[in-house]
Amino acid sequence: MANDKRLAFFERYLTLWVFLCMIAGIALGKLAPVFTASLSKLEFGQGSQVNVPIAVLIWLMIYPMMLKVDFTALGGIAKRPRGLIVTLLVNWLVKPFSMALLAWAFMQNLFAPWIAPEIARNYTAGLIILAAAPCTAMVFVWSYLTEGDPVYTLVQVAVNDLIMLVAFAPIVMFLCGVANVVVPSKVLITSVVVFIVIPLAAGYFTRTGLLKSHGSDWFEQKFLAKFHPVTIFALLATLVLIFAFQAENLTQRWFAVLLIAVPIIIQVYFNSSLTYLLMRWLKVEQNVAAPGALIGASNFFELAVAVAITLFGPSSPAALACVVGVLVEVPVMLSVCKVCNASRGWYQRG
Repeated sequence: MANDKRLAFFERYLTLWVFLCMIAGIALGKLAPVFTASLSKLEFGQGSQVNVPIAVLIWLMIYPMMLKVDFTALGGIAKRPRGLIVTLLVNWLVKPFSMALLAWAFMQNLFAPWIAPEIARNYTAGLIILAAAPCTAMVFVWSYLTEGDPVYTLVQVAVNDLIMLVAFAPIVMFLCGVANVVVPSKVLITSVVVFIVIPLAAGYFTRTGLLKSHGSDWFEQKFLAKFHPVTIFALLATLVLIFAFQAENLTQRWFAVLLIAVPIIIQVYFNSSLTYLLMRWLKVEQNVAAPGALIGASNFFELAVAVAITLFGPSSPAALACVVGVLVEVPVMLSVCKVCNASRGWYQRG
């Protein structure tokens, strides 16, 4: 019960925690730039774009989710495919195209008085690249915070990753009009290994061993309960690091950041709402619908940033647009988690 209260206390003051983490992150980036830069350069191999400190913190968030995965239940997903179908529909037939429309409307039209045409086109390209890459790692965190079905979440992420291997480049080429889209395979493979394979293997072996040695009651009630505060701490620390790494962009290009954030925020709430309502209409369980809504709204920003840098350069407006996606993603997705949790009763009545 104490852990439940702690989590509820965290969620109740969500906006305050995000705001405090933003202040702490910017202060860290400004007051200790050398230290922050050294942390940001720690990667799993040169060119992998996967930051070691953030990866460790994400492991601390994903690992408890993987502990809940019952591998004997994986075969049952085929008997209830509606949630997976909705997730894939929104991720691949709605999300990239809705972002292309929003980016064109805001960057090249509504914000035209403040943005030069060529820069606006670059921002548009960056936003499209961001939207064409569904989230991989943080989905497990959102699912954990919304009490999602861990087995179903794992399948949703795995299928999205397989589709991304063949669909990401053609979609970006079509929507951006870029003839030669280079998908950095090292970024994609490293991210899948780091954020899925490693924590999944750790969760499997831990779960199997402890269930045999201590039984299911101890495992569910004692062991898993210890990870509530760990998950919360890791989430807040991740926020601090993200804001610290982007302190210069936040303070020096703040007006551009605000403009770029507008279509990203609209897209997040549009896609998450669409997914959630479609699943309710199709009578999908809420513990599948909540993670599905979050998968349909979040992005694989490591891949997006790497592709934008490869195509347009590290200091390009397109790369900045993807970086803003990093800044916006965590606090906005946390608000979506809060809405999903608050609407659980309403959803189940439907």
